[in-house]
Amino acid sequence: MEFYAGYYDVIVVGAGHAGCEAALAAARLNCKTAVFSISLEGIAMLACNPSIGGTSKGHLVREVDALGGEIGINTDKTFIQIRMLNTGKGPAVHSLRAQADKRNYHMSMKLTLENQNNLDVKQGEVKEIKVRGNRVDGIVLTTGEYYKCRAVVLATGVYLKSRVIIGEFSINSGPSGLFPANYLSQCLKDLGFSLRRFKTGTPARVNKRSIDFTKMKEQPGDEIIIPFSFMNDSIIRKQVPCWLTYTNQHTHEIIRQNLHRSPLYSGMIEGVGARYCPSIEDKVVKFKDKESHQVFIEPEGLNTMEMYVQGMSTSMPVDVQIAMHRTVPGLENVEIMRPAYAIEYDCIDPTQLKLSLESKDIEGLFFAGQINGSSGYEEAAGQGIIAGINAVQYVRNNPPLILDRSQAYIGVLIDDLVTKGTNEPYRMMTSRAEYRLLLRQDNADIRLTEIGRKIGLVDNKRYDRYMKKKELIEKELERVKEIIISPTEKILEFLERKGTTLIKSGITLYDLLKRPEIGYDDLKEIGLDNEVLGRQEREQVEIQIKYEGYIKKQIRQAEQFKKMENKIIPDDIEYDDIKGLRIEARQKLKEIKPRSLGQASRISGVSPADISVLMVYLEKMRRLKNIGG
Repeated sequence: MEFYAGYYDVIVVGAGHAGCEAALAAARLNCKTAVFSISLEGIAMLACNPSIGGTSKGHLVREVDALGGEIGINTDKTFIQIRMLNTGKGPAVHSLRAQADKRNYHMSMKLTLENQNNLDVKQGEVKEIKVRGNRVDGIVLTTGEYYKCRAVVLATGVYLKSRVIIGEFSINSGPSGLFPANYLSQCLKDLGFSLRRFKTGTPARVNKRSIDFTKMKEQPGDEIIIPFSFMNDSIIRKQVPCWLTYTNQHTHEIIRQNLHRSPLYSGMIEGVGARYCPSIEDKVVKFKDKESHQVFIEPEGLNTMEMYVQGMSTSMPVDVQIAMHRTVPGLENVEIMRPAYAIEYDCIDPTQLKLSLESKDIEGLFFAGQINGSSGYEEAAGQGIIAGINAVQYVRNNPPLILDRSQAYIGVLIDDLVTKGTNEPYRMMTSRAEYRLLLRQDNADIRLTEIGRKIGLVDNKRYDRYMKKKELIEKELERVKEIIISPTEKILEFLERKGTTLIKSGITLYDLLKRPEIGYDDLKEIGLDNEVLGRQEREQVEIQIKYEGYIKKQIRQAEQFKKMENKIIPDDIEYDDIKGLRIEARQKLKEIKPRSLGQASRISGVSPADISVLMVYLEKMRRLKNIGG
């Protein structure tokens, strides 16, 4: 029996990494907000990897943090190991990756939600989105509660009609034995949404006591801890190691002999899996020439013996899982505590959304995370904070926050999903970002804190900290341009020791720091560093000096990009009236409804010639409007 249970400005359905950010953003922006989770044990659950960050994903975490989100802060509270990846390459691809204590991460985020003003945390399965006309009106739970609201954010993760598959066995279930959401898929279909079936998977969890680590290579954390959140300068914490081992031909032979029992190859799995996160059986089949594959053994927490077997995701039967794991050095006597499994779930075609993550057809209905066809905690968090912000913007009749591709990895992620769509679980990669030298993880606060402040998510403490940092960097860049060093005996000895060219006349400290052999911290040796600067400021000064030429080039490219993005296409445009547009282009433009000429140019099936025709048409309409006005 359905009954009225109350009103909220914004309701968030799902409390994974997208739902948490959306709910916190809406509540912190002073909207009366509720977040519903099918189980409170599923709040911010690290259902797969017990890790946050990694290549390009670390960028997303930093960007959410800079906007005033929680994922970076929560990771800093709960990590048990942290490492900076890709340090042998340039700063554009440096990425933090942390092993989190799985249980503590969940509990810490749950407590943050529970303590947040304007936010109610509730357990329940949402079965229906109520729509009046073409606007969201509320939600209905399976237990009968009807909550009225102005906006809904759907962040259902992998729970929609989810099915867990292990070999010949399958069961309707969410991850880690939680309930699936069985009703909402049909509701979305009834509302006109196109759904598709995707698949992801997770490796086995094994007992630490049954592992022989002497046969593996230790992977320690970084000696100097660099936190995720810009609110933390340094963290001192004892870290735990991960371990590296490898599969071998014996492992691969067991897999090949049992491929007929793999649901991946038997046809039992219908969903499309992630290309960039293949199962071990997929790797063995597709990379026949490889004699081994890396396997990382990662701790799930400080108060558990469960270890995560990174690199051996599979949906093979349990007996095959046991056999193949025991061929890996160090795992000869391993005991599996939780078998690996595949999970299928429903998600939407994200081209049905605006760049604000709002539905094109139903006002006030927003989508974030894996329901949009993405994969990963970090991708979910990035979408979640934008969906939460824009739900509030919608409620208040304000224009949406849209980050473009030159501003943030979040902008690249959302633009890719909404403009191009995806036929498999989408994963963020640095190669997807055209302006990655501008979109570094180290400068996410410089790029986005002002935006977060304008929206209202960045509080005084964060903003004051940011402004002080910005001022210190600007002053130091001016200082090093003014200081001239001469070829004294001390300076020449220093340059010779660093293996760089000796100077014959005066040179500015700025030009000296452009040399690849000399870092900012080296200035301590000649007494010319600035002791007032912290780690973050020193890092920015060095990067801005060393990569000045490249950065200026990318800024010019981004400015050209902005010109196309700023050519807004009217909502009421009639593409059928535009002569010269190809039929395919008309169809795609009507379907995607691009916001700008720039977005239109990225639609598959729309050619440069079509864009030229559209550009001429828009200019003609603009002139007619000006004459008429």
